Amino acid sequence: MTTTVREQVSAEEWQLREDLAACYRLVAWMGWDDLVFTHISARVPGPEHHFLINPYGLMFDEITASSLVKVDAECRKIIESPDPVNPAGFVIHGAVHAARHDVQCVLHTHTTAGVAVSAQAGGVLPISQQSTFVLASLGTHGYEGVAFRPDEGPRLQADLGANTFLLLKNHGLLTVGASVADAFLAMHAFEATCRIQLAAQSGGGPLTEVHPAILRGTAEAMRVQTGGLGGAFVWPALLRKLDRLGSNHRD
Repeated sequence: MTTTVREQVSAEEWQLREDLAACYRLVAWMGWDDLVFTHISARVPGPEHHFLINPYGLMFDEITASSLVKVDAECRKIIESPDPVNPAGFVIHGAVHAARHDVQCVLHTHTTAGVAVSAQAGGVLPISQQSTFVLASLGTHGYEGVAFRPDEGPRLQADLGANTFLLLKNHGLLTVGASVADAFLAMHAFEATCRIQLAAQSGGGPLTEVHPAILRGTAEAMRVQTGGLGGAFVWPALLRKLDRLGSNHRD
């Protein structure tokens, strides 16, 4: 008799699998996916330094809790899976997880708006309420080509530092969170920031920037806005949305 993935993992890991699979579905629903490329990873609870990542080749709206692949820090499979993983795709994620033990989830996208802003010399501009959340905790990492060389890791770690947001120049966006929900909410703000910036610039007129004094109070404003819950404040509503869409991410 075949043992299911759910029977091989703890209840805590299964809940993480459901949340990460939901995140993949939400990224697809929001239109942030890039065919089968980019990744969202999550650290499995426990001392083993194991991680969950997407089976390479599946669309984000196909991913389920069972299909997520558990790997070690070198992206070697811990639980056998018929699906391949992409070690090169784990270079960025592995570097972040290695340096940031406060981070459970790393979310990386290649959206048109994100890449467009990452290509601008000025980067993220303080011209929207959304941008104030991003600028309060933003790092920038210069483009070094397709990220498959491990030696880029230390530079990426230094550029991210203790921040929540990382602008990957000429490449895209990255967010981290203490939970899957936190990383998703951060990316929602990051993506909105970029879309608004491009829309504002398309008007051709001068832009009004947020006063620096307001930027300094952003972290507290975000805490108040979510009742101190961060991503957990909106996560149940997002899961209900997936249920209404008929998602089978929990399988």
